[in-house]
Amino acid sequence: MKRLGIAVGLCLVMSQAGAVSAKSLEDVLKEKGVISEEDYQEVMKSAAVTYKPGTGINLTSADGKFSTSIGGFMQARYTLLNYDDANGAPAQKRSRTFEVKRAKLIVSGHAYSRDITYNLTTNFSNISGGTTKNGGLLENAWINYKLRDELQVRAGQDKVQFGRQLLTPATALQFIDQSHVTVAFAPTYDTGVNLHGKIAKGLLTYSVAGSGGLGQNYARATENNAFTARITVNPFGVMKNSESDVENSDKPLLSIGSSFYRNTVTESEASTANTNNSLGFLKKKSGWFALNNKGSVSATSKEEIDFNLFSVDTAFKWRGLSLTGEFMTGEGDMQRNNYKQHALGAYAQAGYMIIPKTVELAYRYAYLDPNRNAGNDHWVENSMAVSWYIKEHNLKLQADYTAIHKQ
Repeated sequence: MKRLGIAVGLCLVMSQAGAVSAKSLEDVLKEKGVISEEDYQEVMKSAAVTYKPGTGINLTSADGKFSTSIGGFMQARYTLLNYDDANGAPAQKRSRTFEVKRAKLIVSGHAYSRDITYNLTTNFSNISGGTTKNGGLLENAWINYKLRDELQVRAGQDKVQFGRQLLTPATALQFIDQSHVTVAFAPTYDTGVNLHGKIAKGLLTYSVAGSGGLGQNYARATENNAFTARITVNPFGVMKNSESDVENSDKPLLSIGSSFYRNTVTESEASTANTNNSLGFLKKKSGWFALNNKGSVSATSKEEIDFNLFSVDTAFKWRGLSLTGEFMTGEGDMQRNNYKQHALGAYAQAGYMIIPKTVELAYRYAYLDPNRNAGNDHWVENSMAVSWYIKEHNLKLQADYTAIHKQ
């Protein structure tokens, strides 16, 4: 079965793309030459309410110990989807969809000290017609304590630190959405504790986390939990967590990362996660374990499935050129049923700014084999995209054409 899709998306980061229209007293005094630039900057540092591109509206206490930033972003999208044969295609072989794919409100800041930070992110597009989808309204809800750059502790709900593309903000993607390989493998959000840090000013970063194991907004009450570890090396300096070289980097930047994820899930938990889209690899229509599962189990079988996932990724940027690639592999081991399923997937994408900092062309190839022991189940994706960066990633218009061939 081959599926063809054309998508056009407009992404607006509201906390970064706007401006406060009314002038403050400080602005007027600066324009009239009453105060110097140095005096102006000093006054603005102590201002209780400010606007800063990238964080939104900032509320700060007089002593600077408390700060709250309020912002968010929205992605509106049009998709034309066409199935070109009847093999597994729905009765409606062609669809045209207008949707708000993402609509997020973000509240973040620090409390008592700049070393204690927090983030609360809600995605209103996960509520549709009174029905919850994609794990629910709440995405991020964490508190982070920095003892020093090299040693930090984060507790609460956050993205599982697995893979590069999952950890890239939705606003900073090169295409309208993630590759189907990332969707098939990566866990989404989970609640737990994460020990992480930056070494040598970010030349090396690490993360070691324990989490509930059933994903977004799910409190798990069993003995099983998930474990995640990730390490990233940036030999030429810190690279922004975005896929395109909108900044037109004047020196080569390279980043290499690797992730490991382990979890044990019962069959009844797998059914719950499947329904709620809590874990990527268990999603009904896109997760590698759910796509071609030959194991004979039921929700009452008390079966337990051990999952081990591994990924290696890299990214490169220089003078408008950006390259990103990722390889993922997974194994699901049913203990009682003596059944194992192996999967692998990979994607590679490249983009180039044909007009520096403004217009980019990009291409992506992706391959997914959800079950190495079965035949005729591969997915192959070819995508082309064009992006117009009006205000970098803060305000952009993107269009892509994607052909996915499913055996």
